Amino acid sequence: MVLGEYPSLTSLNAKDAKDVVRRRHKRTSRQHERFMARKALLQEQGLLNMAPGPGSCPLPSPSQVPAGIEASGSKRQHPKAGSGSRGLCKKKHVPREAPVPGPSNCVAIDCEMVGTGPRGRVSELARCSVVSYNGDVLYDKYIRPEMPIVDYRTRWSGITQQHMRKAIPFQVAQKEILKLLKGKVVVGHALHNDFQALKYVHPRSQTRDTTYVPNLLSQPGLHIRARVSLKDLALQLLNKKIQVGQQGHSSVEDAATSMELYRLVEVQWEQQEASSPWDHPEDRGPDSSTDMEQYMEDQYWPDDLAQGTRETREA
Repeated sequence: MVLGEYPSLTSLNAKDAKDVVRRRHKRTSRQHERFMARKALLQEQGLLNMAPGPGSCPLPSPSQVPAGIEASGSKRQHPKAGSGSRGLCKKKHVPREAPVPGPSNCVAIDCEMVGTGPRGRVSELARCSVVSYNGDVLYDKYIRPEMPIVDYRTRWSGITQQHMRKAIPFQVAQKEILKLLKGKVVVGHALHNDFQALKYVHPRSQTRDTTYVPNLLSQPGLHIRARVSLKDLALQLLNKKIQVGQQGHSSVEDAATSMELYRLVEVQWEQQEASSPWDHPEDRGPDSSTDMEQYMEDQYWPDDLAQGTRETREA
């Protein structure tokens, strides 16, 4: 019989088989003892602070153990592994970063509102559209407000009574939309209005409001306070006409246009975000002339009502 080899258990009697199993068990036990001794010694010298777990470094192999470390009961000397613990794996702390804008992590949103409450002056969500980085429509549904509609604002919202026949409840739409926005960089124009209609607050670090596009294109240090409309920005920067005709706005068109504007200045914007992570344009707060306030201005009311409002103010 060659040393180190054992015959199969079937060729031995019961006593010999037990001896073979006993010898194998002792050999395994000695290996385990040497392993545990090495582990204890590494822990004593501060080279192994905790047991390995998911995502942690594996135990160093014998060739990686620094010179001079010898397990009790082992006659084998370990070769040097350079200087000190160079060969040991060190767990590095990787800080969490905000989602990086890109085709799969960036969406644009636009909402259309109708009037509810006294004289229809409460704005509630009636349509919401979400498009991808490339302008593909991810979501576009009509939504039934929680309160009865007093003013459809069709001239600007494009919403009619007929659209409400296929509308879904606000609570259902809200869950669907927020699922799309979660963890994404959200692009839009005057986004505070859209988020207010959704009764939602999105992280400012993941918000890209195109009302600040002119600031990115202007000279450094020069901030333009007057908010430029999406329609004017599209015409001036994209040579594109939107919100034309008497059918009202299209939330799909507005969302896609916002994404085009963002992509136009994406490099400058993200460089600014990277260089000043705590100084986001959105931190300056929304402009005083919000969309909802604009709906209350005379230019959005029929001529006869607007004339009456002017006379009242003059009186």
